Amino acid sequence: MKSHAAFKRASKLRRSHKVSVRAAPGEQASYTATEAKHEFGQVLEQAIHGTTVVITKHAAPRAVLISMDQFKALQDAPQLKLNTLSEQFDALLDRMQTPQARRGMSVAFNASPKQLGKAAVVAARKRG
Repeated sequence: MKSHAAFKRASKLRRSHKVSVRAAPGEQASYTATEAKHEFGQVLEQAIHGTTVVITKHAAPRAVLISMDQFKALQDAPQLKLNTLSEQFDALLDRMQTPQARRGMSVAFNASPKQLGKAAVVAARKRG
């Protein structure tokens, strides 16, 4: 069985090796939960500078530490998508509100079944 001092030396060597490998901003770094606990200051600095830090427990990813900028970007993503969809809908609605579009819809709603059938055949032939 290892002595306490030998265990501490081995642990320190492993931590110093792990800590010396710094990931560049925008990349990923991985730490065990124990390493993250012992080296939290450096782990935090990496996250602040844009490195995504994955924290593992029993060799499986369990948590991720990211910067506030990355968090805000993720948090705002659904709103940005909704804003884009709203803009697309508004543009489509504007195109549907032209006088020509209104006349076309009026004709379509007032058409007889026979006229609708003829229009469907013409449209099908145009598609190929």
